[in-house]
Amino acid sequence: MIFFLAISVTGFCQLKARSFEEVDSLQHIQKKKTIVFIHTDWCQFCQRMKNTTFKNQEIIEKLNLDFYFLDLNAEEKRVITFNNQTFKYQPSGNNVGVHELALQLGTLNNQIVYPVLCVLNEKNEIILQYNNYLGPKDFNLLLEKLKE
Repeated sequence: MIFFLAISVTGFCQLKARSFEEVDSLQHIQKKKTIVFIHTDWCQFCQRMKNTTFKNQEIIEKLNLDFYFLDLNAEEKRVITFNNQTFKYQPSGNNVGVHELALQLGTLNNQIVYPVLCVLNEKNEIILQYNNYLGPKDFNLLLEKLKE
């Protein structure tokens, strides 16, 4: 019975993806760095990160404990209020477009390439942007460095 409880507590831990509005409020209660995962549904590397990196129990535990984690689909159509600003979906063609917040947080060298990891400090300022696939081992190393 104790063994089963130990497995259910640690073995099935879920990654807590917060909303931007929620993080705005949470920063007033407890200051933490925020990690924003910017992706699209059609990006193969994004889907691979979702299915490997963000399913890794060690990474889930670190993200839930030490950071605020935000999952942002770059083609999200809802209006998002974050850091006292309002961001909207910008259509660029027939059923094609990108969210202004994805552009703001994910643009590197005047372009956005998915997936993007954007790390914000406690004041919601960008301290790191990385636009490439990160497997569990490398992402774990990044989390360790960010905790310092």
